[in-house]
Amino acid sequence: MTQTMAALFRCGRNCAVFATLLAATTVQAAQEQAWHFRVFLDEKPIGSHRFKLVHEGTRQVVQSEADFDVRFWFIEAYNYLHRNREVWQEGCLAEIEAATDDNGREQRVTGSRAEEGFRVSSTAHGERTLPACVMTFAYWDPGFLEQGRLLNPQTGEYVSVSVERIGTSRVPYQGQEVSAEGFRLKAGEIIIDVWYSAQRQWLALESITEGGRRLRYVAQ
Repeated sequence: MTQTMAALFRCGRNCAVFATLLAATTVQAAQEQAWHFRVFLDEKPIGSHRFKLVHEGTRQVVQSEADFDVRFWFIEAYNYLHRNREVWQEGCLAEIEAATDDNGREQRVTGSRAEEGFRVSSTAHGERTLPACVMTFAYWDPGFLEQGRLLNPQTGEYVSVSVERIGTSRVPYQGQEVSAEGFRLKAGEIIIDVWYSAQRQWLALESITEGGRRLRYVAQ
C-alpha cells in the first residue's frame, strides 16, 4: 500500500481510543452487559467493535474486541485488530492488558495498581507510574467525560482531554433513530463525538480519521 493510501485509511490513535474499557455506572445493577457496534468508514462497513462488562463482586471486568478491514476492489488496504481486558475497582482502573495490530505494527500495553500508583508498561512509552486512580476512554460510563486525562490503551500514553456539549440530535440505534445528547471529546488532534440516551446509555460514536474520512459506530 502506498503512503498516500495508508494515510487515507489509517485510523491511527483514533482506533485506539475506540478500543478501551471500564466499569459503567449505568449498568451497575446488571451482572453482565454487552455492546456491539458495526463500524463504518464513510458509508462503507469495515468491521465491528464489541464490548462486554461482567460484575465480579466489587470488581468490573471489561473485554473488547475490534476488527477493521478496509479493502479496495477485494484488495486489503488497511487492517486493524485490538484486544483489551481491563479490571476496574471503585471507579478506578486496577489492571489492563491490551494488544493491537495496527496494519502490521504491533503494540502492547499492560498495567496494574500498586502502592506508589498505577504502573503501566507499553511498547511505545516503556514503563511509567501514573496516579493511583486513572481511567481509559470509557464511553459506556458518561463519568469518564469529567476527567482531565485518560489512558490510551493502544499506546499507553496518558493524554490530556477536554470535553464540550454539542447538543441534542437524532442518531441511529438498533435499526431506528432516537434522540441523544452529544459530547465532543478532544485529545490532541483527536476529536470524538459520543452520544447518550436520557438514561445515560451509550448509543453512538463518530470521529474523523487522520485521512479525513468519517468513522462511525452504529449500535446493533
